[in-house]
Amino acid sequence: MDPTPATGTSLDLLLQHLIAACVFSVVGIVVFMGCLVLMEKLTPFSILHEIGEEHNLAVSIVVAAIVLGVSIIIAASVIG
Repeated sequence: MDPTPATGTSLDLLLQHLIAACVFSVVGIVVFMGCLVLMEKLTPFSILHEIGEEHNLAVSIVVAAIVLGVSIIIAASVIG
């Protein structure tokens, strides 16, 4: 059995995987930022004001849970 891939050298394969990882990372970050903007628009109050100026711990915990949930979904979609 030939250990090298049929499409080229192992360096070419590594470069293809690095480019794919960078593209998926950028797409994941853009989707994540879009979700944060959407969450800010859907709430009847300003999340940034509540966390930054009012120091509302409950809103911070809810936002952290949403951020973790969206991040896990994006990571699972990137991994495939």
